[in-house]
Amino acid sequence: MNQEVQTGVQQNPLATEKVSKLIIKFGVPSVVAMLVNSLYNIVDQIFIGNGVGYLGNAATNVAFPMVTISLAIALLIGDGGAAYFSLKLGEGDKEKAAKGLGNMVTVSVIAGVLFLVLGLLFFNPLLGLFGATDKVLPYAQQYTQVIILGLPFMMISTALNASIRADSSPKFAMVSMLTGAVINTILDPIFIFVFKWGVAGAAWATIIGQIAGCIISFVYLGRFKNVKFHAKLMKLDWKTTRTFLSFGASSFITQVAVTLVIIVSNNVLRIFGAQSVYGAEIPLSVFGIVMKVNQILMSFFVGLSVGGQPIIGFNYGARNFDRVKKTYLRLVTIATVIAVLGWIAFMFFPEYIVAVFGQGDALYQEFAIKCFRLYLMFCFANGFQIVSSIYFQAIGKPVRSSILSLSRQILFLIPMLLILPLFFGVEGALYSGAVADAGAALLAAGFIVYEMKRLDKKHLKTLKNTPEGV
Repeated sequence: MNQEVQTGVQQNPLATEKVSKLIIKFGVPSVVAMLVNSLYNIVDQIFIGNGVGYLGNAATNVAFPMVTISLAIALLIGDGGAAYFSLKLGEGDKEKAAKGLGNMVTVSVIAGVLFLVLGLLFFNPLLGLFGATDKVLPYAQQYTQVIILGLPFMMISTALNASIRADSSPKFAMVSMLTGAVINTILDPIFIFVFKWGVAGAAWATIIGQIAGCIISFVYLGRFKNVKFHAKLMKLDWKTTRTFLSFGASSFITQVAVTLVIIVSNNVLRIFGAQSVYGAEIPLSVFGIVMKVNQILMSFFVGLSVGGQPIIGFNYGARNFDRVKKTYLRLVTIATVIAVLGWIAFMFFPEYIVAVFGQGDALYQEFAIKCFRLYLMFCFANGFQIVSSIYFQAIGKPVRSSILSLSRQILFLIPMLLILPLFFGVEGALYSGAVADAGAALLAAGFIVYEMKRLDKKHLKTLKNTPEGV
């Protein structure tokens, strides 16, 4: 890096501004954006629960893997592109940063179109795979065949927003997501209660909001601060695309794992629920509520981590290792405080959370409260685990990041979902969440202890190689 470029890098606010101020600047809008993304689904579930009933809520849970699969692809492209963008800016290579941005846009559009076509062709057989019962299937079909139409817009918008945040415009990304959520929230009651469109009405409200958010995100392409976007950048370069997709592997794997968990859990709950006093439909409906409420808490962690990613990535590229460590520790502290507050709500006030999604009979209430308290027993450790996973993504270590992303869902949760119900029935599926949270946190702790020692060594080495350290 020549002297002129190095001076420019060191004068960048990401390298000089107070870390806590940067976390607020990037983290808050990012958290809001992630919360909004979660609320797209949870708002549907609230209105459906009150307007259609628990079978409608079960239908959204059965359809949810379609959403998580599309989100996995969007995060593979978007988070990977944003990490590449931040690292190249930190290295002072704006040309490569711009090339990565253009390729990210092209890949996201291609992926969105392909997902739309394949989704429309195969959504009916997929609903059976996702755990739909005979009673739930008609509702799931009505909801899914509409929701698929908006998923490409959600994918493109999600991918674009990651790079918008990396370009030091987190508020713009937040506005894009918030606009869609507000539209969805306004249209949901109109379509469900006034027009009487049922679950399909909730889906139409969602996709109209997603289209609006996507349009706003596209507007920003002509406003990038650190690079100038033009059409020639969209010509695919395999080396660039392969590199930024590898950076996004952790986010992709996390979401694919979430999808597998939902599919496995839906089928486990359907089979073992039918053998219990609760029946198959109550566990399906309740578990969907618990997963989506927990997703709100997870959105804080992911949003905070993604907001911190440009700070960590830029400073790692600029070899400001002490600043990288300071940012990570601040993020973990904030995430842990939020996780503990969420745990308190889930353990002591679950009946109030359940009431938001409509009323059910005594068995419904009983299972819902039990589901919150057992499945989320150790959710206070999730903030630390997620921040640690995305930290490795931010510094361009996709293998380590992917291992941590896989650990909770694949290494611990799915095996427990398959094993524990054999001994404890439908309650065994609930205990699996607690085992997975504890195991994943312990694994992350081992990775991070080693990484912090490595960062300290790199920081000392950097000091010795500077004129001041000679």
